Amino acid sequence: MGIQQASLLNYCTALGDDSLTLGHRLSEWCRNGPFLEEDLALTNVALDFIGRARLFYRYAAEVEDLGRSEDDIAYLRDCREYRNFLINELPNGDFAFTMARQLMVDIYDMGFYAALTQSKDPTLAAIAAKAIKESRYHLRRSEDWIRRLGDGTDESHERVQDAFNQLWGYAAEMFEVSTDERPLLDAGIAVNRNELKTDWTTKIHSVLKQATLDIPADDWVIAGGRQGEHTEHLGFLLAELQFLQRAYPGQQW
Repeated sequence: MGIQQASLLNYCTALGDDSLTLGHRLSEWCRNGPFLEEDLALTNVALDFIGRARLFYRYAAEVEDLGRSEDDIAYLRDCREYRNFLINELPNGDFAFTMARQLMVDIYDMGFYAALTQSKDPTLAAIAAKAIKESRYHLRRSEDWIRRLGDGTDESHERVQDAFNQLWGYAAEMFEVSTDERPLLDAGIAVNRNELKTDWTTKIHSVLKQATLDIPADDWVIAGGRQGEHTEHLGFLLAELQFLQRAYPGQQW
């Protein structure tokens, strides 16, 4: 396998990991949402991310061409083989924490997938064209909720402010270009994520100000997801996610 092919395999797998881990976290809100409509909405957003993961994993399997399926990639790897952003694997916390994370990710996704639609790889561009339509809906929801929570009661304001304070340092790795991406950048296939940071910062600062929230200090950073270095939470997530396939190998939906 050539360098560019190996980089593309790892790139697709990492993007699938981002979507799978966050999709699984959001699916945990099913029957636990604050009210029925939001329970259904969160479940639908989770399905969007899971569907996105399937597309990336399927393409990764095609690139690898070793007979693996999307299920093999999703269910038969260990923690250190996952390359998702750390923010996606964190436990949901309360509703304010989930929506704060969602806003951070949704703003990033809008910039990332808009850029990926211009990829010279037609499959990635097609996945991005589908994903950006979903991301517009996701962002409208998360923006609305952050404004409502931030400019709501004293308790909702305090909870969502605390959530952003806890999450803020996880954003940095979304804008760090990994080693696998560099050959793909040169080929016009990958997105230069470093270039997304300015627009992301401008947008999220605007929403926080509208929500009467303070912008957290940039005084700590945690990263490592793209290098397979994760929090303790990913192991528990994968134990639940992968249990059925590990217990009954070869099963298909």
